Amino acid sequence: MTQRVFILGGAGGIGSALARAVVAGGGSVFLAGRDPGRLAAAGGELGADHAVVDATDPDAVDACCDRAADHLGGLTGIACCSGSLLLKPAHLTTTAEWQATLGANLTAAFGCVRAAGRLLKSEGGSTVLVSSAAARIGLANHEAIAAAKAGIVGLVLSAAATYARQRIRFDAVAPGLTRTPLTQGLGASELAEKASIGMHPLGRLGTPEDVARAMLFLLDPSQDWITGQVLGVDGGLATL
Repeated sequence: MTQRVFILGGAGGIGSALARAVVAGGGSVFLAGRDPGRLAAAGGELGADHAVVDATDPDAVDACCDRAADHLGGLTGIACCSGSLLLKPAHLTTTAEWQATLGANLTAAFGCVRAAGRLLKSEGGSTVLVSSAAARIGLANHEAIAAAKAGIVGLVLSAAATYARQRIRFDAVAPGLTRTPLTQGLGASELAEKASIGMHPLGRLGTPEDVARAMLFLLDPSQDWITGQVLGVDGGLATL
């Protein structure tokens, strides 16, 4: 079956790597996100349609998924690569920062799950979300982002149970620190870079392609006996 995938956050580091992987495998993608310039560049590279959308608005995500389904002739999968990164202790995190973190991560993921429940029910399909190793292991100064990413784990488990009879699968990946434009400031100094690498037993940071390959595996229609899983793609960070 040829994959037809809607990717929210499709112009970001992981989202664009996933889009390239889907297209390289003969599939087609529809990209959505907030940055029109980056979307246009990614869409132009892949020959893919795209749309600007507020990922924190589930109604807007619903409408964008409908547009993607119409354009691609239906969807086999939905991927939510929308996200943000906030590293602050709770007592220094403002209410606005907390709400923005939940919006860009958990609310965006919920919008994709809600759309999947409508659009994939006739033929089944796969939805893959992005959690984090920080949702599975205690890391200092990660309270807001860890809570949002842990919420994605709960969302995956409940949705997988709800929609199993419709053959709609829900899974997530949980990356460790991955080299993307979003995280480039974390390795600003050699000392910070060395400390970050040292947290990962396999001795390096992740790449967008590492995460994209795992997402592509979960989106593959042939993996139709996998659902409700959270796959760590973290160099061993959360378990070792």
